[in-house]
Amino acid sequence: MAEVIKDVILEYVKNEYLEEGDDREVNFDTPLISGGIVDSFSMVSLKVFLETKYNIQIPDSKATPEAFDSVNNIVVLLKEFNIE
Repeated sequence: MAEVIKDVILEYVKNEYLEEGDDREVNFDTPLISGGIVDSFSMVSLKVFLETKYNIQIPDSKATPEAFDSVNNIVVLLKEFNIE
C-alpha cells in the first residue's frame, strides 16, 4: 500500500510543481524543497492536498521543510497518522 501512496504523492508533485518541458528526474528520494522544486508556498498547498486526500490534520509543528523534502519523508510523516 505504501507504494500506492508514494505514487500518488509523486504524481501530484510532478503535475503541480514541474513546468511543462522540465526534464528534471523526480523520484521518491529527490530533494523537493532543498532541490528547489517545492517552495514554502507550494509546501502549504502540498500539505492541504495531503490533508484533504487522506482526511487528516497535519499540525504546523510537523509540517517542516525536512518532513516535506522528499516523497519518502512525506510517507514517513503520513505513517504517524496511520496512513500506509
